[in-house]
Amino acid sequence: MDDTENENLIAAQADFISTVSHELRTPLTSIRGFADTLLTSGDRLTDEQKKKFLTIIKEQSNRLIKLTENLLAVSKNNIEKLILKKVNIIPYVENTVKLVSNEKNQFKINIQNNLSDILADTDKFQQIMLNLLENASKYSNDNTLIEINIFQSDTEVIINITDEGIEIPEKDRERIFQKFTRLSSPLTQKTEGSGLGLYLTKTLVERMNGKISAKSEDGLTTFEVKFPIAEYDDVRVKIH
Repeated sequence: MDDTENENLIAAQADFISTVSHELRTPLTSIRGFADTLLTSGDRLTDEQKKKFLTIIKEQSNRLIKLTENLLAVSKNNIEKLILKKVNIIPYVENTVKLVSNEKNQFKINIQNNLSDILADTDKFQQIMLNLLENASKYSNDNTLIEINIFQSDTEVIINITDEGIEIPEKDRERIFQKFTRLSSPLTQKTEGSGLGLYLTKTLVERMNGKISAKSEDGLTTFEVKFPIAEYDDVRVKIH
């Protein structure tokens, strides 16, 4: 390893530690602060205030759990097995939409008739869909539509997820798939995130021989995922 590579590695490690420390410190500070308030002043708080503080503690605990899961996924990604088999993705997409449904957005699914199967790990495929739909909801405007269009070409099944929210500048459309990357905008500043979701999503898509990209125009952002149509029925185990 030459000096430049070594300096880049040291800088990347320092950036990783700094980012993770910040992401851990913020929810931990909230949890400790509200827990201290409940312990020292709980008898002077109304039931509504107590419920509010406990809700914040729960939300920040969930944020820590999600961050930890993402960090573990990043660390073990290169050795985790994928079980690839011929899959009809429609029920997995529909189930994921049910999981992420909320009062902020409406969800609409359009699926081409006679859609072909793809070769996929079902758990990881659902994780991909969950990451993309949660991301679309998190960074979209209130009371807007999130549309899922699924169709195919001669060789690929294509999934487009479109939301109305943050436009991604062209210069950032590759960068958003890198570790710890978050765009700077008023909407992203109001939402929490580690910058790992899209990195993990891209990694899983590519390990299933797919491709993912993003585009933005006229106030709409679309994430497009393409998977090859399955041409055989056997099960494959993929480790790398």
